[in-house]
Amino acid sequence: MVKKIARPGRDQVLLGVEAAFVVLFLAGVAMLYVPAALMLGGLLGVVATEREMARPEGVQRRAKGAEG
Repeated sequence: MVKKIARPGRDQVLLGVEAAFVVLFLAGVAMLYVPAALMLGGLLGVVATEREMARPEGVQRRAKGAEG
């Protein structure tokens, strides 16, 4: 069985770029003051979690003839 690897969509690419910038920013802050980087990392983690939870989930259509 061969599985095709799907190309990342535009949203996934933007999310990857955003994550890379956040990691680089936190690394730069950590070079100056590690506790500040830890606090910022925690804050950004909460923001990312809330943002993901606020995203509406897609609705899947039922197949023809499906009951329920």
